Order: sequence, then C-alpha cells, then structure tokens
Amino acid sequence: MKITQISKLDKNERHPKRIAEPMMKKKMKLKSLASLNNLDDGCLMHILSFLSPIPDRYNTALVCHRWRYLACHPRLWLRVDRFVKDLSSQPGVFHNIESAVSAARPGDTILIGAGGNHHVSNVQIKKPLCLVGGGETPDETTLLCSRGSDSALELLSTCKLANLTVKAELGCCLLHRSGRLTIDGCVLQCETDPLDHLSCPIVSTAGSEEEDILSPVEVKEKIGNEEEEDTLTPVEVLKETVVEKIGDEEDMLSPVEVKMKETVVEKIKGNSVTVLQTRIEGGAKAVATSGDLVLQRVRVMYSKAYLYFWFDVDHE
Repeated sequence: MKITQISKLDKNERHPKRIAEPMMKKKMKLKSLASLNNLDDGCLMHILSFLSPIPDRYNTALVCHRWRYLACHPRLWLRVDRFVKDLSSQPGVFHNIESAVSAARPGDTILIGAGGNHHVSNVQIKKPLCLVGGGETPDETTLLCSRGSDSALELLSTCKLANLTVKAELGCCLLHRSGRLTIDGCVLQCETDPLDHLSCPIVSTAGSEEEDILSPVEVKEKIGNEEEEDTLTPVEVLKETVVEKIGDEEDMLSPVEVKMKETVVEKIKGNSVTVLQTRIEGGAKAVATSGDLVLQRVRVMYSKAYLYFWFDVDHE
C-alpha cells in the first residue's frame, strides 16, 4: 500500500489564503472609502462635525485635498490667527478671540492659533462654544489678561476649554457665571507676587436652580398640574406627538411622555465646573465660589515639575 506524501510549500512560496486575505481587506477599504467619497460635500461635512475637533477632525484633513477643505471649513470651526494679513480671502479667520466669539454660532468650535500671546480682557461668552488651542501642548497657545481686568474670559453658557494656557496678571483667569464649564488639559496661571491674595484661577458665582432638582414624584405632579390648567384639543395632541427613529423602528411618544422628557432635560441643565488634567499655578486658592456650588471630588497627580488637578465644582 502506497502512502501519498503531502507536498510542502517552499519557504519563499506564500499560501494562497494568506495572499487572498490582505487583498480582500484592501478591496474592502477601497470600497468603504469610495462610498464615503460618493457623498456630497454637505453630507460629508455633517459626518465630520461629529468628530472631536482635536485630534480626530484635525487628522481627517490629512486624507486628501477635498477632506482638508471640508475639515477646515468655517462651518465646522472658526480660527484665530494673528499672522494672517488678508482676512477677506480667508472666511472664518479672525485676528482676535473677541471677534471670533461674537461671530460664532452656538455649538461652534474656535481653534486658536499657537505662537505668541492672545490678549483678552473680560471677553463674555453667552453661547455654547468650544475653545481649543492649536499647539501640540497648552503652553504653545496663551491667553493673556492684563492688569485692570476682572477676568480673561467671563462664561455665561455651557463651554469647553481645551489645550490652552490662560494667564492673569491680576484678577482671575476664568469667571464662571452660569452653565456647565469643562476645562480639559489646560494651564491656569495667576500672579504670584506681590498681590497673590487678590488673584484666583477660577471664580464661580453660579447658583443652583430649584427646577433642576426634581424627584420623579415632583415630575408627575408638575405634569398633572399642567394638564389640569391646559386642555389640549385632539389636533394639538397630534402636533405634540414626537416620532423618534431608533434604527428602522419607530417609537410614538404620547404628549405625557414628551412633557416628562422635557422635564428630565430641565433637570439635566444646571451650573457646574469640571476640571480635567489641568495645571493650576499661583493665586490664593484654585477655586473661589460665591454662589451655591462647592468644590468636590478633588484628585491631584504629582509629576516631576508640575501638579495636575481633577475636580468638580457642583451642587452639594
């Protein structure tokens, strides 16, 4: 009886399956990229708007010329660049932060150019915005508040600051009036000598809202009182019915569920300050509060040269 020998592949030869797998993956990548490129500019720009500005949306500009144009479009973010000479040729570019804030729409992201100092003084932000430093580290993008000003930025809405250095010669770096403020990966520096007791990196004057803290029983009572006071016609009931699509399924919400959702949204809204991986230097203390918010959940990490802070200023 003869035993057939199975031939072995040479070391230089590759298995057909191993050759086919990378080719299949390459074809799938090309197909997925082709399907994205088939979208029009408005649709693709809407998809890019869901990415975080730094680093995801910034990295998409490296794909091709079209993606760079869409990723840097003024509809997605505004830019502050002191070195641009002709602003008329570059829409969405401003020389200072105050003009960029006034031109921004709620929800916009402002990318502040690195290099040098951007002078700011009592700049009020009354709409939800995101301010991001354009450098690799926060030390490369500095907002400088000179003497005679109460603060560099006065925040009256939900905002986020990331990758920025804010310096205050006298006064405070950030004055929080209302809304939810997030400070992520920043540096806050105050004058240390000789008027250390008059400066503070973060000052919050925000208070609590009674409507923000509602129990489920209070939610039902509120809805019941509203139903007794206001009787809706069948047509008005149909108008208030909301259709939510989750995948391919449709979920019809009754007017009572709609009102309960609105009440829950009211509860989510509030005033707070969240600090993440931020260096705080100088000042009498890191946070001064004159409203109803208190300092909570403090964590400190020691490095060779700096201290990094994580904490919340929220309702007690």
